[in-house]
Amino acid sequence: MYKLFLKRLIDFILGTIFIFILSPVFIVVLIFLCVTNNGKPFFFQSRPGKGKKIFRIIKFKTMNDKKDKDGELLPDSERLTAVGRFIRKTSLDEIPQLLNVIKGDMSLIGPRPLLIEYLPLYNENQARRHNIRPGITGWAQVNGRNGISWNQKFGLDIWYVDNLSFSLDLKIILLTIKKVIIKEGISSDTSETMEKFTGN
Repeated sequence: MYKLFLKRLIDFILGTIFIFILSPVFIVVLIFLCVTNNGKPFFFQSRPGKGKKIFRIIKFKTMNDKKDKDGELLPDSERLTAVGRFIRKTSLDEIPQLLNVIKGDMSLIGPRPLLIEYLPLYNENQARRHNIRPGITGWAQVNGRNGISWNQKFGLDIWYVDNLSFSLDLKIILLTIKKVIIKEGISSDTSETMEKFTGN
């Protein structure tokens, strides 16, 4: 009952409430990013969702678009702005995804939506992460986020898919609040974000 109906209903209700409550923060961050990112406060990217259906994720843009002499984007560490770094550390960049939740592309809680290019790289078990809607936060995020390996992350995602329940989602919400406060697991050991997944 929860997985098939109530989870989506709760997502819609809470997503609407959260975006209303956070609207003052949304506006302030929007203004700062408009200034630091030359009028481009949002980051849009196509990601695979439930059933591998492609949708457009929306986040606050924490990196600029500076490129090297060959026209390639500079490394994440060089493109991450001071304002962007603060926004990422406080997880404020995730706020716009509430629009994805309200629309139904995402859930508040679930496996994080990754890049389309990773789809052919998953093994059969890892691909099961697409059996449910992706989330803003999830079991992998509260158990290491970007500070754990891809195998660990996928293992946690699949465990969540197999054990999804209201009590588990409530636990993840509480742990997410804790993680945001202590700013843990935002970066991997070797990158400002997470190294690219290159297959098993």
